[in-house]
Amino acid sequence: MSLDFQRVDLEDVSRHFGRRRAVSHVSLTIQRGDILGLLGPNGAGKSTLLGMLATLVAPSSGNIRYGSVSGKSGGAEVRGRIGVLAHELHLYPELSARQNLEFFARLYQLPVAGAIERALKSADLEDRGDDIVSSFSRGMRQRLALERTLLHGPRLVLLDEPFTGLDDRAVGIVAARIRSLAGEGAIVILATHDLDVADGLITRMAVVKKGRLLSDSAAPAGIRQQYRSLIEQL
Repeated sequence: MSLDFQRVDLEDVSRHFGRRRAVSHVSLTIQRGDILGLLGPNGAGKSTLLGMLATLVAPSSGNIRYGSVSGKSGGAEVRGRIGVLAHELHLYPELSARQNLEFFARLYQLPVAGAIERALKSADLEDRGDDIVSSFSRGMRQRLALERTLLHGPRLVLLDEPFTGLDDRAVGIVAARIRSLAGEGAIVILATHDLDVADGLITRMAVVKKGRLLSDSAAPAGIRQQYRSLIEQL
């Protein structure tokens, strides 16, 4: 049976790069159904936190637990339950949307036909499945990359600036997909500078600055004012 977990715990996690402290003593718990907005200025440590949660960056100290399993020992079993959408979309522009999805579905050893059609439908690309990705707009590529991220049904979904360069329609499609993931029980963490989109989407708000966690709370209505007041503290 594959690993499952209902929560992720960061336990006094720090990460240093030489003398630079990118993340400093962060403790945080994220649970099933949460949409956690990871907010902060450039250089705050958001991408480093996502990298550690993805098991791509090892903490210098502290521990991350996926349910009862430590990230230090979970290895491939933990990584198999994580989906990551980074700035680099990891799509092959010379291949069609369907071919891209087929390639990644085979990596995950998924039944290709059913998984691909579901993904194209969720991305609102059913009529563009055989078009090459280089002909797609940024929004279309972003939606396709999101579905590539979700093919294997990850428990933990990590999204780094998922709304960058998207028009209103694409933002709406991606936001609706994120809500549906949380509704199905996934743990969603997204780093974003777009507070207008985050407002009404995220259910929790974690604010970081200079590697420190300033606040972790339920997302208020109108998050911009609270965010600004927190950022001005340090």
